[in-house]
Amino acid sequence: MALLGRLLPLALALALGPAATPAGPARSPYQLVLQHSRLRGRQHGPNVCAVQKLIGTNKKYFTNCKQWYQRKICGKSTVISYECCPGYEKVPGEKGCPAALPLSNLYETLGVVGSTTTQLYTDRTEKLRPEMEGPGSFTIFAPSNEAWASLPAEVLDSLVSNVNIELLNALRYHMVNRRVLTDELKHGMALTSMYQNSDIQIHHYPNGIVTVNCARLLKADHHATNGVVHLIDKVISTVTNNIQQIIEIEDTFETLRAAVAASGLNTLLEGDGQYTLLAPTNEAFEKIPAETLNRILGDPEALRDLLNNHILKSAMCAEAIVAGLSLETLEGTTLEVGCSGDMLTINGKPIISNKDVLATNGVIHFIDELLIPDSAKTLFELAAESDVSTAIDLFRQAGLSSHLSGNERLTLLAPMNSVFKDGTPPINARTKNLLLNHMIKDQLASKYLYHGQTLDTLGGKKLRVFVYRNSLCIENSCIAAHDKRGRYGTLFTMDRMLTPPMGTVMDVLKGDNRFSMLVAAIQSAGLTETLNREGVYTVFAPTNEAFQAMPPGELNKLLGNAKELANILKYHIGDEILVSGGIGALVRLKSLQGDKLEVSSKNNVVNVNKEPVAEVDIMATNGVVHAISSVLQPPANRPQERGDELADSALEIFKQASAFSRATQSSVKLAPVYQRLLERMKH
Repeated sequence: MALLGRLLPLALALALGPAATPAGPARSPYQLVLQHSRLRGRQHGPNVCAVQKLIGTNKKYFTNCKQWYQRKICGKSTVISYECCPGYEKVPGEKGCPAALPLSNLYETLGVVGSTTTQLYTDRTEKLRPEMEGPGSFTIFAPSNEAWASLPAEVLDSLVSNVNIELLNALRYHMVNRRVLTDELKHGMALTSMYQNSDIQIHHYPNGIVTVNCARLLKADHHATNGVVHLIDKVISTVTNNIQQIIEIEDTFETLRAAVAASGLNTLLEGDGQYTLLAPTNEAFEKIPAETLNRILGDPEALRDLLNNHILKSAMCAEAIVAGLSLETLEGTTLEVGCSGDMLTINGKPIISNKDVLATNGVIHFIDELLIPDSAKTLFELAAESDVSTAIDLFRQAGLSSHLSGNERLTLLAPMNSVFKDGTPPINARTKNLLLNHMIKDQLASKYLYHGQTLDTLGGKKLRVFVYRNSLCIENSCIAAHDKRGRYGTLFTMDRMLTPPMGTVMDVLKGDNRFSMLVAAIQSAGLTETLNREGVYTVFAPTNEAFQAMPPGELNKLLGNAKELANILKYHIGDEILVSGGIGALVRLKSLQGDKLEVSSKNNVVNVNKEPVAEVDIMATNGVVHAISSVLQPPANRPQERGDELADSALEIFKQASAFSRATQSSVKLAPVYQRLLERMKH
């Protein structure tokens, strides 16, 4: 008989299929986590599972790989313990848990799995125990003893004072009139209970946690002769109201109720689906400035975006959150939903005051802080959360606030605070005009900008877009952070103050006394027209000091030879626009002379051919000028490189001679001196 008692459960599990066999292939997330726990516990014997226990509590979790190494649940430390996997028990004198639990009816199985209180309350009713011991096929989601003990006293009193109605109905609501194993418990499904066919909401999360009306499944798939028992951590109750109905009856949702009605979202919140509503209380609305609140409430599109930012696309019960999760809202933004101990957090803040209020179409968590999405904010409000406060103060002081708080479609190019570490420019007409040129006349998205695009500013300038491998720049200023797209305006955080072009390259050079010798040289070489016409040039412009540093004889020779002078000057002109923010580690820029310039940047210092650039990004309508303190020499003019070219030519001649000798099988040998020279050149 003892052997038969051991074999019967295994035979039944095999008959029910692989999903019912504890050691069989795992299909569901719960079974995957259970399988991982089994693998971590196998060194302790057969059918041993590793579980994580939250220190200071009785909460236990089957561990997944990530939790195993982190040893934390909701930021709190855990300890690893080893116990029998569901469906198995120890045998005295043997390692691990080699024996399957004895198979008995549902009533007796309740005692085996640690739900003796459920068993006790079943006894008190007149009808339920005979059903649990009799024929049939049932599923019971049995609250643990701790779950019953945590019920408010008044709730428990109302149940036990009327055992054949209230208690019986409560227990029947935990039951389903068929056997349902975890592989059938799908996310978002509803099971019909044995109490008035009321629905039980099931959620099966990717991390392996399964909830039943937001109660966590502790131990699952305990087989009985007439069904299966799943142990859960709460006593569950019927759910009758949808999300919209709960909003309408809760006093703390007065402002939310009005906002939902004005937005037309009540149809969504009373319809089918499974959502999570992070429901802002009246207190949450009161925390934001009245001006901001009134603006949003009076703007249907901003209001709808605001409310959609509080609705997650699927139902998320608190018990399913054991670490940080990125969850998408109906508005399209991502919220970081996490936990710290027993508290849920949103974007790192413990703002949830009441959790797991279950509805027929999802779950509600009460929050005490409004989650305003960027899409409902003005540029001023966007900037308040960005590293651009100094720039915003400049716009305000210059009398440009109306552009940042109104309904004008524009893009603000706001330099980050570090740009002003040495001070801010004085507020005058010139500065105001410069700031107007940091406002683009359209609401843009950086991902749609393209190389060569021109943008019109409120200051009347046309700005060019430059797309490089690792940066996106508008004139000399490059985007330093992700866009923030508001209700009417978009904020681009920039790495420097923008300087719009003020003329052609020749205009720039003529307007700066440092380049008077260069201007004269350009005119002598006949390049004036080139640098005045439309184009895309990068000019590394030697200053007067750079020319004066050349040996007098060499300088006079250069200036007296127009052809050589043009060749040298063309080597200083790249055939595309390269601003400092687009350089990266190394860029090889083709010059008009034909050879390439090696431009690099390290620690905010730009070098060309390893020579430091004195000043970068002097913008022109047809290019950019970088001031340098030396005159660059093309490779063909460098003695060492001329020697390298000669050596390459000689090496090629000797290679051809060797090939000819081998091809003709000539007995003529290369002279020993040539052979030695060849070997040296090879190395």
